[in-house]
Amino acid sequence: MATQYGSRYGQKYGLRSGDGSHDGTRKRRHLLPAGLRAPFEARSLREFGYVLLSLPVGVALFVYTVTMLSLGAGLLVTFLGVPVLAATLAGCRLIGALERSRARGLLGLEVAEPEPLRVQRPGVLAWTGALLKSGSSWRALLYTLLQFPWAVFSFSVAVPLWTMGWTLLTYPLWFWAFPLWAGQGGIQLYGDEQHAVYLDNPFEITATALVGLLLTLATPWIVRALTTVDRVLVRGLLGPSRLSARVVELESDRGVVVDTAAADLRRIERDLHDGAQARLVNLAMGLGLAKEKLAEDPQAAARMVDEAHGEVKIALQELRDLARGIHPAVLTDRGLDAALSAVASRCTVPVRVEVDLDSRPAPAIEGIAYFTVSELLQNISKHSGARSASVDVWRVDNRLLLQVVDDGVGGADPSKGSGLAGLAERLDAVDGVLVVDSPAGGPTRVTAELPWRR
Repeated sequence: MATQYGSRYGQKYGLRSGDGSHDGTRKRRHLLPAGLRAPFEARSLREFGYVLLSLPVGVALFVYTVTMLSLGAGLLVTFLGVPVLAATLAGCRLIGALERSRARGLLGLEVAEPEPLRVQRPGVLAWTGALLKSGSSWRALLYTLLQFPWAVFSFSVAVPLWTMGWTLLTYPLWFWAFPLWAGQGGIQLYGDEQHAVYLDNPFEITATALVGLLLTLATPWIVRALTTVDRVLVRGLLGPSRLSARVVELESDRGVVVDTAAADLRRIERDLHDGAQARLVNLAMGLGLAKEKLAEDPQAAARMVDEAHGEVKIALQELRDLARGIHPAVLTDRGLDAALSAVASRCTVPVRVEVDLDSRPAPAIEGIAYFTVSELLQNISKHSGARSASVDVWRVDNRLLLQVVDDGVGGADPSKGSGLAGLAERLDAVDGVLVVDSPAGGPTRVTAELPWRR
């Protein structure tokens, strides 16, 4: 199963899920090809309905914006112009919310709300200033001005094509109305004072129906192309700006980093408390008892000192393992190749490690890469049931790529709240991506992408 964490990576590098699709979803099969069923699909009808509504909506929006802008500009010589302009922008923000809802309902377009107003303090003046300084408010105003001419163009193209297509397609069913009620043979193709050409014989009627069929089949795709521009307008002018979206993403990533650091500190504290610290306490108690018995029973004191020596060795080994899990010395001294080879040697299955890097990335990226491979190899040891595994590390342009493959039972799914989900969040905090391809029965292929920073 290819998880949602790897959508961007999968699109870039062409990863496929277990069923052969790029997004891991099985598409519904239809008896008719898309070109023949398009005129009857609900999507085509909704898009055509969007174009029909766009004209009256565009007229209303254009009239509102031009009227309010003119009124506000005319009143700028007084103190009333500024609040009128602010009210205009507030109305445009409300219009933006309604247009996003219309696009969501008829076009299936999901657009997030733009950044909220940043009102520094309560009051009308602060609210007015926030509206005038809000980029999203001015973008909504620009939308109301640009949507009208495009709505006129879309309506002028879509409605005649749709009407003409169905009219000509059904011509064999109603051509009899011309000689019966209009006194002519059929649709007049040409006429002047001397003669006229009517579509009235079987060949001409059939050709007319075929032309109508072509127009009927082509119209949904033309309407879809027209609504693509509407999608661009709604997403670009009524959604969040790239800068604000990036700010929101960075704030979310910062929260993930803080939570991850706190979780790491709690883990280190727990490991120290339950491991080395407990052993050192027992060691101190044992040495204290040995000191008391040293005079009266030297042999027993020697045995206790020997046991304490063993406890010291175990505590030192636990401290080394803990330090290795945080940031091992071999990673700092010799880089990813040696550090990953050391991790692979402790795995319960044979692991082939291949690192193809001409230089070392930034220490933070190098540490995350080491931690990622270490966690994946631990998962292989505990859960995979694999007989062999491989680790490949290479660089593509400005991205560091890691791939861990095993021949185990598969079925790994980050959406179930496993350690892979936390690993994906850790990578996402540094603009990384995790792709998990693990069909039932295996093999499991986990690919991580990290930014390359020197």
